[in-house]
Amino acid sequence: MTDKPLPATIAATAAGHTNTATGGVVSAIETATTFVRDADYRLPASGDIYRRDNNQTVREAEAVIAALEGGSEAVLFPSGIAALAAAMRVHAGGHVAVQRGAYYGTERLASELVTDPARLHFFDAGDLAGLEAVCAAHRPGLVAIETPSNPLLTVISIEAAAAIVHRHGGILMVDSTAATPIHTRPRALGADIVVHSATKALNGHSDVLAGVLVAGSERRETFEAAKASRALTGAMVSPFDAWLLTRGMRTLALRAMAMSRSALHIAHVLDAHPKVTRVHYPGLPTHPGHAVAAAQMEGGFGGLLSFEVENAAAALAVAGRVSLIKRATSLGGVESMIEHRASIEPAHRAIPPGLLRLSVGIEAVDDLVADLAQALA
Repeated sequence: MTDKPLPATIAATAAGHTNTATGGVVSAIETATTFVRDADYRLPASGDIYRRDNNQTVREAEAVIAALEGGSEAVLFPSGIAALAAAMRVHAGGHVAVQRGAYYGTERLASELVTDPARLHFFDAGDLAGLEAVCAAHRPGLVAIETPSNPLLTVISIEAAAAIVHRHGGILMVDSTAATPIHTRPRALGADIVVHSATKALNGHSDVLAGVLVAGSERRETFEAAKASRALTGAMVSPFDAWLLTRGMRTLALRAMAMSRSALHIAHVLDAHPKVTRVHYPGLPTHPGHAVAAAQMEGGFGGLLSFEVENAAAALAVAGRVSLIKRATSLGGVESMIEHRASIEPAHRAIPPGLLRLSVGIEAVDDLVADLAQALA
């Protein structure tokens, strides 16, 4: 075995956590809300006081994610947007820069928290010179990127972005939800904070709502402030959700690899279909970010893709005709899901009207291809 277990082993073994009280290979769920002190008023060995910020089940899930990302610590929140908000709020009084075309919730959150529009800046994923210009002119305290992005699957070099941001004294936060730690570990590429909507592929079963921030041992000020805000506001994920998350992560490597293989096959099929005008997937050699994605992603390009048909009416018709694929708004689950994003996102985001986002699950890929083929026919 290697000195440090590989991500697949970390996930499958839940980073080594077991039920130490009984010897069970699966940890117990700690549901207590308060903890007893001894006669001398000393805390229990766990140091726990009250569940608002103390829970062993949550700590175990955090430890798995931190190990998967190669970070020193992770902190869970009740949702991905809550995790983003905790980090972004730290810098809301200063300058913040956000990648254009990333998850629209990130852009909306930034617009709400950074109340002075002159302090909120946007740049394109493929325009590192534009990021350099923003950082040089405004020195943002926090720069938020997402790669691959949702729903347009744009790709940005994490290593190059980190060098630019650090040169100007900022913190780089990377939303790696679509990539998962199986395909990309942003910390190793220079990111200061990694954020996931753990609701998505980390859990993978569409039954948990959670978000997480991961940090290393340096440049921790933003992370520590976000962690403190969780304790202050009580934004703690429930023990049962944390337990389900750990359970889901045990199969993360298998799911992520299977989804990536199927997504690449489907992307090639769609790219050759006469009714599909464009496919957005970094695994295709024609994708503008393919070279960057190939350099910073391992073992595949993720299970998320999007494709365009002639117009909105055609897209809605395709979505309406699928029978195996679910018409639903999330991604990263074991079931494949399709969504017409222009019906969801605000008009100013300029999402192509004929675009359909497809989250590829773990069904037999031939069945998925057949379902898409009949829907497009």
